[in-house]
Amino acid sequence: MPQFTSRRGLLFGAAAVSAGAVLTACTSNESDDEPAANDQPAADDKPGKAVTIGFAGPQADHGWLNAINDNAKNRAEKYSDVTLEITEGSNDTAAQIGQIETLINKKVDVLVVLPADGKALTQVGLKAMRAGIPVINLDRIFNSPQAYRCWIGGDNYGMGLNAGTYIGEKLKDKPDARVIELAGLDNLELTQQRTQGFDDALKNYPNIKKVARQAAEFTVESGQAKMAQLLQAQSKFDALWNHDDDQGVGALRAIEQAGRDDFLMVGGAGALSAFQAIKQDDGVLKATVLYPPTMAASAIDLARALGQAKGVSGLAEFEIPASLTLYSAVVDKENVDQYMSTGFK
Repeated sequence: MPQFTSRRGLLFGAAAVSAGAVLTACTSNESDDEPAANDQPAADDKPGKAVTIGFAGPQADHGWLNAINDNAKNRAEKYSDVTLEITEGSNDTAAQIGQIETLINKKVDVLVVLPADGKALTQVGLKAMRAGIPVINLDRIFNSPQAYRCWIGGDNYGMGLNAGTYIGEKLKDKPDARVIELAGLDNLELTQQRTQGFDDALKNYPNIKKVARQAAEFTVESGQAKMAQLLQAQSKFDALWNHDDDQGVGALRAIEQAGRDDFLMVGGAGALSAFQAIKQDDGVLKATVLYPPTMAASAIDLARALGQAKGVSGLAEFEIPASLTLYSAVVDKENVDQYMSTGFK
């Protein structure tokens, strides 16, 4: 999952299925007969000035990160006036800085950057901006607002808040309800933000007590190992919030191996496997809270708009906003079909 992000900016209430479409009515070249699905730009515009967008992301060693790359590539392919220059991606900051400098030297029109480390890559963001290349900073935020023209990303605090509220509403009539939390990497600020949001939501439900928390590492293996520990330590609880659907695959394996089905589980991010399990509704996983990778598609839309000196349809301003925080919608059996096409593998 993303290494560093912020709640700064507008609370932009675009659900994952429309995270791109809301932003793109001013930038599409599709006909009015085309559906405004996740991979389909909204219809309202004709091809314009040709724009070359440089895209630099981290190594796709996680389902969410791979989905970020796929969303960017697929969105760019929808536009006949967009050329996407994409780097190989790296979790090594020096390597990623070198890749971005190559894009700067190629004189791309706009840069979209999801930095492996926002702090470490701030200087190269500043370099691009000073070279006259506007930067869309995707999710992991640079230290200086001068290093980007627009930031777009997820709401980690909102993930925890919405997960806690969902669980709270399910357990509000249960006396002495007990919940546990399977967090991500504790050295990441995003993990702390998610936990804080979760704890703040539970304050509204005095009958609910969080009795255990274990940090995993956003991997299937760590999810399975840490969940097994939680299950062994907690013989009785009513709900589990797992921060990440990738590690949730492992958590569900541990739950199945332990033969437990006496609680409800809420996941995080929006993996296809989670959506499928929620729809099937024959296990403990009842919902997941989105951290939509469709933000990468929206970043391409915003980059195209910048390159063509356009604003965002639906807003009165001539310019695109300085920041957009996407909404962490809760997906359960009632609305899972709406989001199924956005699920990542």
